[in-house]
Amino acid sequence: MGLKVYLAGEIHTNWREDIAQGCKGLDIEFTAPVTNHSSSDDCGVAIMGAETSKFWHDNKGAKLNAIRTRKAIEDADIVVVRFGEKYKQWNAAFDAGQAYAMGKSLIVMHQDEHQHPLKEIDAAALAVVNSSLQVSQILRYVLDGSLPK
Repeated sequence: MGLKVYLAGEIHTNWREDIAQGCKGLDIEFTAPVTNHSSSDDCGVAIMGAETSKFWHDNKGAKLNAIRTRKAIEDADIVVVRFGEKYKQWNAAFDAGQAYAMGKSLIVMHQDEHQHPLKEIDAAALAVVNSSLQVSQILRYVLDGSLPK
């Protein structure tokens, strides 16, 4: 049994690489949003033309990114959403809500200080963790039933 796992959320740290490394040898296909911040922010105007208003600049980019995100969440067996320490990640919360609405298995990762503001998202998740290692261990368990050594 293979898994398709979408890694949503913050793009400022290497947590995705940590999970992939922890899952080496497992039959898992990982997908993710565009993690180059400027490419993600500017894709709409780079492709469809400049905007004078920052609102419309962001709107174009958000819509193009939504094409990728929606497809990746639809195709995923499991969606992992990481909330970072530094920024309020409304896009991560939106991705978690979409995954939940689509009936996807949801794993949420954040630090303890964000427990209260994320309580509704945590309640919708099948697992809430605070490290990439824990995500890798969950994925390994789901695939082969093995527990950490």
